[in-house]
Amino acid sequence: MTISDVFDQGRIAAGGLADFARGFGTPTVRLGVTGLARSGKTVFITALVHALLQGARMPAFTAHAQGRIARVYLEPQPDDHVPRFAYEAHLAAIGGPERRWPEGTRGISQLRLTFDYEPRGLIARSFGSGRLHLDIVDYPGEWVLDLPLMNQSYAQWSNATIAASRNPPRAVLAAAWHAHLSSLDANAPADEAQAVAAAELFTAYLARCRQSDVSLSTLPPGRFLMPGEYAGSPLLSFAPLDVAPDAQPQRGTLASLMERRYHSYVTTIVRPFFFNHFARLDRQIVLADVLSALNAGPTAVQDLRSALEGVLACYRQGANGIVSALFGRRIDRILFAATKADLLHHVSHDRLEAILKLLVQDASARAAFSGAAVGSAAVAAIRATREATVKHKGEDLPCIAGTPEAGATIGKQRFDGTAEAAIFPGDLPENAAEALEHGLEAQVEFVNFRPPLAVNGAFPHIRLDRALEFLIGDRFA
Repeated sequence: MTISDVFDQGRIAAGGLADFARGFGTPTVRLGVTGLARSGKTVFITALVHALLQGARMPAFTAHAQGRIARVYLEPQPDDHVPRFAYEAHLAAIGGPERRWPEGTRGISQLRLTFDYEPRGLIARSFGSGRLHLDIVDYPGEWVLDLPLMNQSYAQWSNATIAASRNPPRAVLAAAWHAHLSSLDANAPADEAQAVAAAELFTAYLARCRQSDVSLSTLPPGRFLMPGEYAGSPLLSFAPLDVAPDAQPQRGTLASLMERRYHSYVTTIVRPFFFNHFARLDRQIVLADVLSALNAGPTAVQDLRSALEGVLACYRQGANGIVSALFGRRIDRILFAATKADLLHHVSHDRLEAILKLLVQDASARAAFSGAAVGSAAVAAIRATREATVKHKGEDLPCIAGTPEAGATIGKQRFDGTAEAAIFPGDLPENAAEALEHGLEAQVEFVNFRPPLAVNGAFPHIRLDRALEFLIGDRFA
């Protein structure tokens, strides 16, 4: 163990002790919510909070269904240095007159919910507080994929990133960046203009990989596509160079400039995120847009598998006890959720869940060995469609119906955002392994629907209650 390792463990222990002291009177669960691009993190959190505050129907959330949760309410969040999740603004976008989906996650935010409930067991009723804080921590999944950079040198990262970019379909998308890369001499004198140009072309390549027709997921460094307050900063003005994985750049060279900025990125952005937020989580849900990956083909599916395995490998997993509560908790429950289940008829919901379960099968087995529980679910935090049957050439087709967003198209039909439509989405393959190997038999034009109207103050959902039961149901014993 190096001095750095000892220091890191000390930081984790200090954070664990601080969290334990803050939660001594009332138990607190820190729930991390993350996902890769277009997975619906903002909608998920908004829907979850709204459903709990409104007392929506959630039969699979046992404590709620049994009537043991007396009250759920928002409280000021405990971490003054973390932005508050803009719940009210996001809810106004979804439920307002425009009925539009809110902007996606661009940074870290947090929200605290408090539950007053009736404990079930005799000991819990006698000695428990009957109150639970749920601190929901929202952060981009792309930031999680940066965590392995803490253990990689610049040369190792460069070598692996360039090697991956030379495989299809990335090679075609990286053509402009590769052309510039071939003109660079890593041992030439450091040149700011060359570094900036390389970073811009590399970022454009990453952005193209993320577009829906390609739908790749493993695209670190995450801040290149979500720069936030670091936009234009030298921290983001570096890129891989074609060097050996054990290369040691000479002082004053282009490679040494790139290496310095890479390490500054890790030190200034990645490590603080890990110690200040990531290492303090108790439970985690990882959202994934599996449908887009299936639609983009086998390469996108395998890339999503690698990304999800990479995410899971970053978590401090395992069962918790007194020691871990004091010196740095582990994540003891992780739920992978395939979102946008409302774009499919219910006959395909179990198939989507089976595909997701197979995607994370190996990583889940490792997590289970460590003592953590890992689950999978197909969900729609807000169900934008309902099911309908349409006759076509004498055949009954199981369809979904809703209001497509303005500009959505199917074939030659273009929607204006006001009219309802019934759409046959097709079925997912029954064999999950074949779906992972081949993707969908033919690309499907998934239509984005406007948010639905609330019914009795609550939005319809698919399996949101199951997700809640897995993530926090045990804390209401």
